[in-house]
Amino acid sequence: MTTSVLRLTVGEQLAAQTYRVTRADLVRYAGASGDFNPIHWSDRIAAAVGLPGVIAHGMFTMALAGRAVTTWAGAGSVTEYGVRFTKPVVVPDDEEGAEIVVSGTVRAVDDGVAQIDLTVTCNGEKILAQAKARVRQPGLGE
Repeated sequence: MTTSVLRLTVGEQLAAQTYRVTRADLVRYAGASGDFNPIHWSDRIAAAVGLPGVIAHGMFTMALAGRAVTTWAGAGSVTEYGVRFTKPVVVPDDEEGAEIVVSGTVRAVDDGVAQIDLTVTCNGEKILAQAKARVRQPGLGE
């Protein structure tokens, strides 16, 4: 569902987007990004460095939240996007993987540009902080 920024109103809750992340996704992302750090595929190495298990790439997690923004606002509408990584996404070695849920609230709308505050969770815990996006209707605003 794509929402026009011009119809967004302050306080509006955007429909949650859910993404499943499996170990196979981590392998594909490693190949695409060139990030072959073994904490993203080896339980033994992840445990050796004190992690609770294999974790998703932070940039992959960030990209999924960005995907939610473009689903809401449309491709090409994002003018700013940023997050802080707060908690790793542990991806179990099974068919289910981990589930990431992205929701959003419109904090402000000015001259066709909306500020969206994102809430990004896995297993009910916030995994990204200060997650914000600014989006505009193509041809308007910034």
